[in-house]
Amino acid sequence: MPRTRQHNVTAAQWSANGTALGAPDLTLPGNQTFASNVFSPAVQRQRLPKHVYKALQRTLAKGEALDTSLADAVAQAMKDWAMEKGATHYTHWFQPLTGSTAEKHDSFYGPAGDGTALAEFSGKELIQGEPDASSFPTGGIRATFEARGYTAWDPTSPAFILENPNGALLCIPTAFTSWTGEALDHKIPLLRSMDALSGAAIRALELLGVTDAERVFTTIGCEQEYFLIDEQYYFERPDLLTTGRTLFGAQPPKGHELDDHYFGSIPERILAYMLEVELELAKLGVPIKTRHNEVAPNQYEVAPIFENSNVGADHQMLTMQIMQNTARRYGLVCLLHEKPFAGVNGSGKHNNWSMGTDTGLNLLEPGDTPHENLQFLFFCTSVIQAVNKHQALLRASVANAGQDHRLGANEAPPAIISIFLGAELQKVYAAIESGKAQSAKPGSFLGLGTPVLPPLPMHGGDRNRTSPFAFTGNKFEFRALGSSMSPALPNTVLNTIAAEAIDEMAEALKKALRGNSLENAVAKVVKESWSANKQVVFDGDGYSEEWHAEAEKRGLANLRTSTDALPWLTERQTVAAFKKYKVLSKRELESREEVFTEQYAVTINIEAETAASIARTMILPAAVRHLNELKESGLEELVAELEPVIKELHFALVKLEDANLKENQPEGAHKWAKYMRDTVIPAMEDVREVADRLEKLIADDRWPLPKYSEMLFIK
Repeated sequence: MPRTRQHNVTAAQWSANGTALGAPDLTLPGNQTFASNVFSPAVQRQRLPKHVYKALQRTLAKGEALDTSLADAVAQAMKDWAMEKGATHYTHWFQPLTGSTAEKHDSFYGPAGDGTALAEFSGKELIQGEPDASSFPTGGIRATFEARGYTAWDPTSPAFILENPNGALLCIPTAFTSWTGEALDHKIPLLRSMDALSGAAIRALELLGVTDAERVFTTIGCEQEYFLIDEQYYFERPDLLTTGRTLFGAQPPKGHELDDHYFGSIPERILAYMLEVELELAKLGVPIKTRHNEVAPNQYEVAPIFENSNVGADHQMLTMQIMQNTARRYGLVCLLHEKPFAGVNGSGKHNNWSMGTDTGLNLLEPGDTPHENLQFLFFCTSVIQAVNKHQALLRASVANAGQDHRLGANEAPPAIISIFLGAELQKVYAAIESGKAQSAKPGSFLGLGTPVLPPLPMHGGDRNRTSPFAFTGNKFEFRALGSSMSPALPNTVLNTIAAEAIDEMAEALKKALRGNSLENAVAKVVKESWSANKQVVFDGDGYSEEWHAEAEKRGLANLRTSTDALPWLTERQTVAAFKKYKVLSKRELESREEVFTEQYAVTINIEAETAASIARTMILPAAVRHLNELKESGLEELVAELEPVIKELHFALVKLEDANLKENQPEGAHKWAKYMRDTVIPAMEDVREVADRLEKLIADDRWPLPKYSEMLFIK
């Protein structure tokens, strides 16, 4: 039996490992696991002095600063709770600009001087940490030799326990800042943007006659797509191990053409894995709601319920970490790259975003009829205005090397940012624009063709999966995020640009209210904004070439690659909006553009070196050995078929190696990134094209890499 087939048999064999079995009966109140490893308000109420608890809750509810004199009491309670959970260490858990989380573990214990140790944790240690920050990307905010950076406790995101077979760790969500006070992470600007939007929305609500709200929160719910493959194949693929995606691989006879995987029955091993992931996330207070098979083979999705944006962003980072860690216990590897396999659908992270008051009012929830709901129309229109003005910035917020394989292809939202509203809502706006708005007709229903099934209320329009920014009933779904990304930056951008648009519309409303009723004033402001921004609304096929041509006529940006999009982080209108709301300074924005641009170039450089290494040390030798066998067989026709392809591969490989030489690449992050895009990526693609042809010519037992037909279909 050929080696590869033996590995397939091994990979296909699985039996339950028992870790997710024997779970307690969750119908019994005492067995509930949700948030059992979270220092939640319920835990705080039990363990904190009443006045400390109330002060902490005011911080959570109203965004007030916490009195640092109370920190010692919080720290003591947090330490006692964590140690009862088995924790011996704590960490300030933060999110630098690397795209992942970071942590430095410190022990609770210190020597007592008599040969024993005491567990201590002070308010000072809770509030502020000082990790060695020298190697985190800063984009020029400070030099590498300047090591000092600070982590600052974020009390709005609860502390939690991460369990390990050999112990436990108290994780304290924190912000990460430089010695100069500039943001070095994703959390600080997200929190600032939430404050900015809250202030703008409260001002607008007062004009709209809503005076009982004190704070507006933005909420997110991220639908996470991912692939699972057997770890046998993962560790046999240097490209997956090093870059997260396959740099070689011929298309298998079957992909997802039959649509048989989508929403299909979940395989036993995968479901067991999902159940354990959900159990671990439940302990951490992550409210997972749905799971299902996605479009591509061995692709899946998990999605939580809505949460406040900063907690939701933290939970997304935790979700990815738990998914990857848990997979190994099932002999699997979880792939979060946006495009791990060519020719099948990639993975995204649909970001469902909305705004709501502390009184429970969803500002993007239509009334009985959308055009009778002035408040809804005002805030919905402000989002349209924000997205139209800052469409290029939104594209920049989701830019990375993996995204360039996905955005704009016929499987994901196009690189052109547009809004889908649905037929009914578009009619409402058209009526307002024409001045002919009338009372709404009763909602229509979908007839399901059988009396057994009840009639369902019809939505305002069918869902448009090609739209990157779609209104879906009481929220907007920003569908262009990549699966590996933190949602923090896209939501920081959304909050900031929405705050700006809300303020601009509120100022216009204030003027329109002079001598007008509220209804007429809102109608006037909505009409003017819609007329100026309706070009960003599109309900057709976002994949079509006709839309690309139409979008260009409308003046919409088509930023196909990350190098096209990232400069919009520092465009004048971006800097103005972020400076006005004190979300990010010009220097902080410039640092992010430089960091992300350099990360793009470095990623391509690593991919190119990996591709060249695999081609030279694995694929070429396998091809030559097979060629020699054919020559010995005397089958000249087969030799004549294979030999030119091997020479073609060698030619393309030398070209790639030359293109990726450091001395041939320009200095400066922006020039370097464009060079990688325009020169190195095409050279990589040329090598892959030839290698994938060779895969179909070389004996199966000679081919050195697991194939797509194995990785995608053995579960």
